[in-house]
Amino acid sequence: MRATIKDVAKLAGVSIKTVSNVLNDYPYLTPETKEKVERALAELDYRPNISARNLRRGRTGLIALALPSMRSPYFAEIAHLIVKEAETRDLTVLIDCTEGAREREQLVAEGFRSHLIDGMILQPWSLTASYLRNRPDRTPLVLLGERLQRSADSVAIDSRAAAAAATEHLIGLGRRRIAVIGAPPQPQGAKRPQESGRRQQGYTDALGRANLPFDPALVVHQLEHSPEGVAAAVDELLASAGDFDALFCFNDRVALGAIRTLHSRGWRVPEDVAVVGIDDIEAARLSTPSLSTISPDKQMIARTAVDMLVERIDGLDRPARRVVAEFELVPRESTLGTRRSRRK
Repeated sequence: MRATIKDVAKLAGVSIKTVSNVLNDYPYLTPETKEKVERALAELDYRPNISARNLRRGRTGLIALALPSMRSPYFAEIAHLIVKEAETRDLTVLIDCTEGAREREQLVAEGFRSHLIDGMILQPWSLTASYLRNRPDRTPLVLLGERLQRSADSVAIDSRAAAAAATEHLIGLGRRRIAVIGAPPQPQGAKRPQESGRRQQGYTDALGRANLPFDPALVVHQLEHSPEGVAAAVDELLASAGDFDALFCFNDRVALGAIRTLHSRGWRVPEDVAVVGIDDIEAARLSTPSLSTISPDKQMIARTAVDMLVERIDGLDRPARRVVAEFELVPRESTLGTRRSRRK
């Protein structure tokens, strides 16, 4: 039979109120009292009734997470980490896929589930800053990514700096004709994510610092987010700028598709073309060659997003905050190559 708070109080020799104070981290408790209660909690394997506690606080214990796509390995990994972070705070996550469509993002931002949730985490693609500032719903909100970052609390890497680091890695390897496969495709009526524009800025920043000319023929915007779309983008590059010796892709999924297409067209990676991406998805470590990439601190992004949301749920009232997550360059075989030893 499940232990109750009354059982804990009896075993510890204290009042029910004292046990409640320990469970809620009440600061004014003697170390001896706290230790007695914690021993009783452990001995009885007491588990608090989260649903009852949330009802007393006027909360549901649920938060929403709305992402543009669950087919994207990056978003899937972020969702997994946010769910794990929420669990440590006794929160359950409801996940919604918006496909980046404005009307679906509006439904989330306008709190169509506000009676169910205490707060929401959203990666917007189509909403505007003015819309978010004037949204009718006041459910606590945290944004992922660099779009609209002054409209609400937000957390993201610096995409411009990340792209510059990726490009500088290629330049440092002696590559001089660095091509780009750019922004992912957008649903009809959706705006391009701000991260894509900033990544192209970072690319041109790095070229400028190295005194390398910008060649528009080396920049291709992917039209379709599919293996066929990546192949078409690579073929366009081969037709318009066939002498490129490096390729920077705006995400790992595109980079892996580009490596496959280059191989099928008779180009070697990295001997002919060095390739680098952004996101450090699991497949980047498992591919052949393994993919050099920019690795965002996804754990920090997830933890920070949940922490900021919980603070808002608890009543924090202050201007929107922006947290810049860390990232690192992870060089692998797609730019460095691999040493092959002979079998004896």
